[in-house]
Amino acid sequence: MATRKLTKIFVLDTNVILHDHTCIYQFKDNDIILPITVLEELDKFKKGNDPINFQAREFVRVLDNIVGEQSFNGGIKLGGELGKLIIVTGKPFSETMKQSFKDDIPDHRILAIADYITKENPKRSTILISKDINLRMKAKSLGILSEDYKNDQIKDPHVFEKSITDVDGFSDKLIEALYNEGSFPIGDVKLPNTPTANEYYILKGNKSSVLGRFDNATNRMVRVEKKTAYGIKPRNAEQTFSLNSLLDPEIKLVSLTGKAGTGKTLLALAAALEQHKLYEQILLARPIVALSNKDLGYLPGDASEKISPYMQPLFDNLTVIKHAFSQRSPEYLKIDELLKEERLIITPLAYIRGRSLSNAYFIVDEAQNLTPHEIKTIITRAGEGTKMVFTGDLQQIDSPYLDMKSNGLSYMTDKMRKQELFSHVNLVKGERSYLAELASDLL
Repeated sequence: MATRKLTKIFVLDTNVILHDHTCIYQFKDNDIILPITVLEELDKFKKGNDPINFQAREFVRVLDNIVGEQSFNGGIKLGGELGKLIIVTGKPFSETMKQSFKDDIPDHRILAIADYITKENPKRSTILISKDINLRMKAKSLGILSEDYKNDQIKDPHVFEKSITDVDGFSDKLIEALYNEGSFPIGDVKLPNTPTANEYYILKGNKSSVLGRFDNATNRMVRVEKKTAYGIKPRNAEQTFSLNSLLDPEIKLVSLTGKAGTGKTLLALAAALEQHKLYEQILLARPIVALSNKDLGYLPGDASEKISPYMQPLFDNLTVIKHAFSQRSPEYLKIDELLKEERLIITPLAYIRGRSLSNAYFIVDEAQNLTPHEIKTIITRAGEGTKMVFTGDLQQIDSPYLDMKSNGLSYMTDKMRKQELFSHVNLVKGERSYLAELASDLL
């Protein structure tokens, strides 16, 4: 007679719920322990307009629907083939914990429960799930198994680094045909890889070269021309490819990654201004990640003064574009007019909540600091005629609970690849200045 495989027990940290309020449904037939300390912590996050406040409120509603008129005695089945949800009240610190941790804080109370559950269930694997690296290290120091929340992580974050394919020894005859005719059937050539929708190529022959993009709809290689957007000229192939995506109304979702100084945000804003007649509104937003993990209330001044330092880089990009024209030029005056009429809005991402996103060019800067759920929430609110652009540096993640595998920009790019309405370009070459490029590479 076959023995039944023992399921695991997962103890959830508060930050997992604030990352994904549906997390309790992601552990298959294994049981989930919710420390009562987590409920206490969630109570502090229920009020507010930030994404984590939304996650906290949604989880409490989910919990209320599950429980109904029942009690948690013995746990509550989550339904189907899922395991049970069990709330565990506070447990005393073991002697080892007393000697190791002097402070009675929420993290340590969660550790005490994980330690207790581990010892009470010696035949089952008990695993603490937390997005806090330091808490995971503390758990492992006590002999408690601990892992990051992996449900929305991608496998290889470095897959995005190579978004452009170089092809050496390409036919000069086909390069000439691409220049003259604008495209050729992909079946006529042998490429080093199987092309995906909107993949970019640098085709190099013996005497010439050309930039191309694979058009999945027609199964053709299409020539990419170097275009200027609102006074901003691309300085390299990466920027040329970026503008190609940003200026194509058929590509509704664009992901631009790359280190500081590669021109991601500047190109996106310039492309939006170039197409201002096509869209009712241009929105440029970025998430606010508070300095040193402190709340915005820590900073002096009123609401406008508090957020000003976070928004300044976006205004700096707008200033660069304005300086490409004289102050009396129609292009310069049009920017001021768009700002005055609120057709061009630069604002914190949280302030966009509730706005209509129909027929808008929506740029989200610093998107590497968003969770997958936040990215999904933004994209699913796109109305007819809206184009969305997400820019970010995967090496500069400011959130303590996100990394290259779990941030929303990586997740979205990984899931959307191969879709005809999506394009991704990773910019490598810095164009801000030689000093900025050197510092980015060496420091």
